[in-house]
Amino acid sequence: MKALLTATVQSHICQFHRPLADMLHEHGWEVHVAARNNLAEKNGLQLDFADKVFDVPFSRSPKSTDNIKAYKELKCIIESGHYDIIHCNTPMGGIVTRLAARKARKSGTKIFYTAHGFHFYKGAPLKNWLVFYPIEKIFSRMTDKLITITEEDYALAEKKFFCRTYRMHGVGVDEQRYFAVDKTEKQRIKTEMGFEPNQKLILCVGELLPNKNQTMAIHMMKEVIKYYPNARLLLAGNGPEKDNLECEIKRCGLEDNIRMLGYVTNLQDYQHIADVLVSCSKREGLPLNIVEAMLSGTGVVASYNRGHRELICDGETGYLVEVDDIESMADRVLKLLDDEKNADLIIGNAKNFAANYGLESVKEELSNIYE
Repeated sequence: MKALLTATVQSHICQFHRPLADMLHEHGWEVHVAARNNLAEKNGLQLDFADKVFDVPFSRSPKSTDNIKAYKELKCIIESGHYDIIHCNTPMGGIVTRLAARKARKSGTKIFYTAHGFHFYKGAPLKNWLVFYPIEKIFSRMTDKLITITEEDYALAEKKFFCRTYRMHGVGVDEQRYFAVDKTEKQRIKTEMGFEPNQKLILCVGELLPNKNQTMAIHMMKEVIKYYPNARLLLAGNGPEKDNLECEIKRCGLEDNIRMLGYVTNLQDYQHIADVLVSCSKREGLPLNIVEAMLSGTGVVASYNRGHRELICDGETGYLVEVDDIESMADRVLKLLDDEKNADLIIGNAKNFAANYGLESVKEELSNIYE
């Protein structure tokens, strides 16, 4: 049995689909990947779990002629590969793949598509519904199984689209990497990584993009350091907003309180030592960093969007604040730092909730879908 996994970029497959590849390998499948090679941008990220990898020039932009080249190359790969299942991901990866796989599907190849968060959702701009909703509905006719990772997306697709729809608990977080450590161990790791044992550390994870809105976290730190002068915000990720964020940090005079980590491959180490994780995104599908923090015993304060509200019950498994409400975010961060009893209760609730999003649970869900 052979499966082809596609996405716009190879880093997407690396970061989100190792559990799927592992599950397929455990059942004797051969796994191929077709996506644009962007791994040089990702600080050593490796696609080392695929049996064969094709570098296909997908583009995230629907206007790019690269997608025409990608279509032609992918069509040849599919027609010569004789795949049992083609599993596509990402908006453009999903569209180009399903177009290229039409002939193969008529010959019996099954087409799966994982939607990592529709662009149309409750509260989304009207143009998103006018543009993206009809496209996804039309392409559902070219899909055998649609996999959603949020309850909201599942409810809509199951009711409105033309293919079988499934809901999964994300793409799986490895509990062997993300787990809680006790306070003594936490202090030891902090010291080993160059921080003071009792220094308050706030982590913010994500690609440096306008949507991720790290500026909100930077401004929040102006309030936090009034109470914890040596607190440190750690920004993990790279991207086109790097220079702008560095300028904003300098403008706010926070060079001593904010460290830009770049893209890190040992994110679990930072989750182990962080006191709070903040996420300021304007939009999210189902963010892994939130689940990673919950499993690691890190309190979470996040902006209100559909991905965050899927994971966080305000005041029970974390805190939700409105986008760019800097004062409220700082208040909730300080509440987690100041009130240990309340923080322990929230962290305990979050760990129990996040167990469903663990690697083994998700692999079992995938196995049932592939059955």
